[in-house]
Amino acid sequence: MADARGYHVLMANGLTGPGGNRANGRVPSEEAVPVGVGRELPVLDLEPGRPVRERADAARNRMRVLKAAEELFATRDARHVTMDEIAKAAGVGRATLYRRYPDTASIATALLDEHERQVQEHILSGPPPLGPGASPADRLAAFHVAMTDLLERHLHLVLGAETGSARFGTGAYRFWRLHVRMLLTEAGVPDPDATADAVLAPLAPEVYQFQRHTLGLSQARVTEALVWSARRLAGGDPGRV
Repeated sequence: MADARGYHVLMANGLTGPGGNRANGRVPSEEAVPVGVGRELPVLDLEPGRPVRERADAARNRMRVLKAAEELFATRDARHVTMDEIAKAAGVGRATLYRRYPDTASIATALLDEHERQVQEHILSGPPPLGPGASPADRLAAFHVAMTDLLERHLHLVLGAETGSARFGTGAYRFWRLHVRMLLTEAGVPDPDATADAVLAPLAPEVYQFQRHTLGLSQARVTEALVWSARRLAGGDPGRV
């Protein structure tokens, strides 16, 4: 059974609160944090450059940009949406848009951060099986359920922010990897460091998009396959969902 202390205490290595994110990369290296029970997982800042007190006009422009971008991303692949299209839909100037966001990926990231933060907070302090208190097998299975749900609801954003090699440089990926590696270590998997990325590979947005929209597999079918694999790997009952 996992020790909940590793999820509540964010004190090791000077990490006392939200600190790492996909923008600034301030996430503790995996070598700096001991493997196993008691490991602290990094929590992501949402937009680290945002001032504590945002001007009213700047806040309005930001919300208009994010709303316009999310609507555009929902209609087609975010990678094919241009900054000019977003500025026009939001009714803001290009200079205003570029002042806060350098590219469409950064806008997709800002939209995606809050959804990922909710999953991270549940992992750290929510109820089991996703949160502390369940076996490694149950937690790993619940992690796959949560992640396929995230992909199903926000695939258009993930495709715009976390595809290809860019995925591995995000604070979010580092968070997921630390969590999975810890569960694999607790489950006694021989090489959790090498296995963690293999566990996360099926959750790449391009893979999920291919399974759902090219092969036509249902979300339930994809999720059940991942849960079965997670339970086999972590020593649980593969028949449970």
